[in-house]
Amino acid sequence: MPSDIDPKSGFRLPLPNRDDLDEIGKAAYDRGTKPGATMMGLQGPAGIQLYTKATPHLVALNQYLRFNSGITPRIREITILTVAREMDSQFEWAAHEPEALSVGVPADVVEAIKHRRPTAALDETDATVIELGRQIWRTHKVSSELFAKAKALFGASMVIDIVLLMGNYASTAAMLATVDMQLHEGSKPLLPMP
Repeated sequence: MPSDIDPKSGFRLPLPNRDDLDEIGKAAYDRGTKPGATMMGLQGPAGIQLYTKATPHLVALNQYLRFNSGITPRIREITILTVAREMDSQFEWAAHEPEALSVGVPADVVEAIKHRRPTAALDETDATVIELGRQIWRTHKVSSELFAKAKALFGASMVIDIVLLMGNYASTAAMLATVDMQLHEGSKPLLPMP
């Protein structure tokens, strides 16, 4: 582990003591320690978010996009994995690859994202989400053809929610990178890094 990593938090900042937090912070701390409320507990985004008062807003947006927007679990996890790959976020990938497989994302789709393989042989819906993320994060421009295909498959509102989900996970990846979030003890890196 790098020398600037706090062994308890797994990142570059120590976990605050619950008693030192204000009411918003205490609620965020309690959520981060509640089994099943977050994927990774306080050794992940929930722990880092103890350093911002934006946490209730971030959590509300994340919960809406992941569970209440109408994005299916399969598309949700393909979206998240695409962002994790494009951002080279080992921590996000390690959290979401097993989740993706558990909600029915085919292994060949996971492998295509992981190894940046072509998407032509994949299901059209899966490929469209992957290509959308790749264009957003690689070229910073979405082609007219791809936008039209995504809109035809998902509808305008769902396309925007998918893009918002991508932005939400890109923001999380940036936060994780900034504090050098480490994988949990015993976890293996699943994402090949450049």
